[in-house]
Amino acid sequence: MHPFIEAEKQGGHNVKRACELLKVSRAAFCARRTGTPGPRVVRDTELTQRITAVHEQSRGTYGAPRVHAVLQREATACGRRRVARLMRLAGLAGRHRRRRHRTTIPDPHAATRPDLVLRDFQPDPTATDTRWCGDTTSIATEEGRLYLATVIDTASRHVVGWATADHLRTEPVADALRAACRTRRPTDPVIFHSDRDCQYTSRERTLLATESDVRLSAGRTRQCWDNALAESFFATLKNELTDTRFWPSRAAARTAISEWIESWYTLQPLHSTPGYRTPADYETTLAA
Repeated sequence: MHPFIEAEKQGGHNVKRACELLKVSRAAFCARRTGTPGPRVVRDTELTQRITAVHEQSRGTYGAPRVHAVLQREATACGRRRVARLMRLAGLAGRHRRRRHRTTIPDPHAATRPDLVLRDFQPDPTATDTRWCGDTTSIATEEGRLYLATVIDTASRHVVGWATADHLRTEPVADALRAACRTRRPTDPVIFHSDRDCQYTSRERTLLATESDVRLSAGRTRQCWDNALAESFFATLKNELTDTRFWPSRAAARTAISEWIESWYTLQPLHSTPGYRTPADYETTLAA
């Protein structure tokens, strides 16, 4: 404690007045003298231990907002700023998204399709399988690039269909859409939104969409925000998985992607837009 306060106490003077002059609480002065940590310090220590455990369970991906959401689900009373402060002191941080290289190659001769989504990717509070979105990305391996195509439900953020290939032609895009239709079996027409990549405007995909009662929608060229949900998914995938190591083969990368989508992304991490819930939780709640 400040030597002035110690001198005041030893001289028989008013310690309360000395604490007021130096803007130090008497409780802090007494705690420092006895070596006993205050209740706030004890609580911060307990919270830091729990925050560290949550961060490790998230594979080191959660930042303060999602760690705070987990603590709220556990009925742990604390504010987001407190969580951020304790994470900073503990040297913990979430993973930040990197800027990815685009694989979009627009087809100048493709038929013009309307944008039926208009950047509205908010969850539908009444139903799933009313709007899907999709995109493609590439993952570097020692054998060459692996291309991934996805179909994502905009309500729950569930990856309802996906496929990989060693080329960027129509097949993986069509296979992902077939997988989504086979898995979900929507009873009403569903909108599928994508960019204007040539794979998404191909004749094969158009015929498949017609047969499956899928209405095709497309954003504008060179406007990534028109398909922001799909872009966000790939940013998370690369940040948490594919950019963390170099893959020896396409098969190894595909196995890791399958495990990450099916066992992690759908069941474990909390997604902020559907109210900090997992895709599985959101769909379960909606069904109930």
